[in-house]
Amino acid sequence: MVISSGASRSNPSGVRACVPDGVYAAGGFEPGRDFDASKDGRFVQSKDKASGLPLWQVEVIDADATARTRTVKIKLPAQVQPVLPNGPAGVPFVPVEFTGLTVTPYVTQAGRLGYSLKASGVRAPGRPSGRPGSDGREAAA
Repeated sequence: MVISSGASRSNPSGVRACVPDGVYAAGGFEPGRDFDASKDGRFVQSKDKASGLPLWQVEVIDADATARTRTVKIKLPAQVQPVLPNGPAGVPFVPVEFTGLTVTPYVTQAGRLGYSLKASGVRAPGRPSGRPGSDGREAAA
């Protein structure tokens, strides 16, 4: 995945600059784990710090053959579990595009640079703005 000046926390519109070859969902959205609150085998879903909404995450595969990191998880805050758009029949991965993608850099425990990706919506590539669900209608997020 390419992280360039086209996509940043202050300019979330540069999705094409971040993933010019597109991405494919490798499964559906799952609840994001709050690692601080989840203890003794009890799962607690993380919440978005800005909105307070539950965070959902989906693993995506970067279509760029030269990408150093081929899979990443993208988080999406939503009251209900987001739904991916329908993909091509017989294909295990769903091509997707994220709206409002933001990149938040951080330093890992090992002292390396890491980044977190968060989006405001998901849609089929090439569709107008919005967050369509599997039936093509706008999905609540």
